[in-house]
Amino acid sequence: MLILYYSLFFFFFFFFFVLFLINDYCILLEWGLFNLNSFEVCYLLVFDWISLIFISVVIFISSMVILYSCDYMGVGSYSSIRFLFLVVSFVFSMLLMIMSPNLLSILLGWDGLGLVSYCLVIYYSSTKSYLAGMITCLTNRLGDIGLLISICWLMSYGSWHFMFYLDYYSSSIFYLLIISAFTKSAQIPFSSWLPAAMAAPTPVSSLVHSSTLVTAGVYLLIRLYQHFNYNNYLFLFLGLLTMFMSSFCANHEFDLKKVIALSTLSQLGLMVSSLFLGLMNLSFFHLLTHAMFKSLLFLCAGIMIFYMNDNQDIRIMGSVSNFMPFTVSCFNISNMALCGIPFLSGFYSKDLIVELMNMNYLNFIVFILFYVCLGMTVCYSVRLFYYSVLNNYKFISMSLFFEDLIYMKISIFCLTFFSVFFGGMMMWMLTIDLIFIILPLYLKLLSLLSVFLGFWLGSELSFFCKNLFNSNYYFFTNMWFMSSYFYFMYDRLYSFSNNYSFTLNWGEFYGSMGLSYYLLKFSNFIQNYSLVNMKMFLLSFFVWFFVYI
Repeated sequence: MLILYYSLFFFFFFFFFVLFLINDYCILLEWGLFNLNSFEVCYLLVFDWISLIFISVVIFISSMVILYSCDYMGVGSYSSIRFLFLVVSFVFSMLLMIMSPNLLSILLGWDGLGLVSYCLVIYYSSTKSYLAGMITCLTNRLGDIGLLISICWLMSYGSWHFMFYLDYYSSSIFYLLIISAFTKSAQIPFSSWLPAAMAAPTPVSSLVHSSTLVTAGVYLLIRLYQHFNYNNYLFLFLGLLTMFMSSFCANHEFDLKKVIALSTLSQLGLMVSSLFLGLMNLSFFHLLTHAMFKSLLFLCAGIMIFYMNDNQDIRIMGSVSNFMPFTVSCFNISNMALCGIPFLSGFYSKDLIVELMNMNYLNFIVFILFYVCLGMTVCYSVRLFYYSVLNNYKFISMSLFFEDLIYMKISIFCLTFFSVFFGGMMMWMLTIDLIFIILPLYLKLLSLLSVFLGFWLGSELSFFCKNLFNSNYYFFTNMWFMSSYFYFMYDRLYSFSNNYSFTLNWGEFYGSMGLSYYLLKFSNFIQNYSLVNMKMFLLSFFVWFFVYI
């Protein structure tokens, strides 16, 4: 019944998206909460074509994930009902953030996403899950700091409805909000939480990495877009560096879900870098197409893990195509869409971004990084395809191979349909390709050539011995030791001396824990003082006696 309601909501919002797009409508709904003299607290919702299409995509993907979870997580048990409520509250927090042009209500949805994502990451209640949930939650809390400071700052402008004041705000507020969005979108230097969040169940990973948690930061950047402040080469470089780093790390990783998570990080780097190139509409277009094929990729990987005795190591998989032809077909379609193979969803957005990047007057480093990352995407996709599908079967005992679970099949079939047709359909509807692009033939063919080079390199790397990358294996599989740098910064910035304060940071040392420390020290002194002989009592009596006189 819940799936039926979700489907109805999807068609409802998609119909209104088409209507608003054709007529160029934008509706603001204001709900007054209470009045106090001349001060009014109101709740504002915005509905335009951007919010409506994103709402419909989030609802469609979440409905497919919930349908998939009926087989994957079970139905009717206490834990599966708890899982369902967590997923629904997660989607509700995302919708709250999408529809809000007010920074206060955005913070409500933003914090809801962070809190529920923590509950979902620690769902399996293992030590690994708790550690991953802690990294995810605390890194996302860093973004909340920037939002809270921005909210306090905006009080001087008289309103938190940031969409009405974008041309008047100080550039410092934009930088705060951009860095806050970077924590949610896992850009460098906040990237280390994204592979760790793979401790969550696979349906959650599909939802988180396609259209909700990681795209919340990019969506906020698109909503806050102001051309003057976004013309910033530092943030463009950070986006490109994220794309480059995640592509390299994915080529060294052997965990199936982590490879797909790092490919998500690579695509987020592409969205952020295209945003800071000034291509706002194309960045949003890639956000929508990426949501479709990335959710499909995760759900197909979840079916493989489900049947391979809960194994996620791609070196132990192999010959899956013989046992699960339908799942592998959908897996390959989503992989090709990720690589940007022509006439699939990913091609329409990625090709336009690369060609318009060529039209910009940028330096050679940006040009090279874009094409290298394009080739590396194909490289790790082919490597993943070889290891999980084509490699020889390792004959794990107690493996169960059959495709009989009907809900999983329905969900991945619907997502496969949209992974093929959604990009072209949205291109025709949004008409964002009406741009006169003049490039020489070798530049037009360079993106296709980089795809073929990546395909060849990925197939060659697949045949190499696994000990090839031992010298830098730990560097690349630990996200360039990014999580370790945070402890180094903490150690240098927040520790003062080698005594008890070494374990406390400055806020706690001069706050409640420092106070309790000195109270404990004082009480120990009084206790030791009271245990001595009668001379001390007599002496103290005379001292206080003379003081009072």
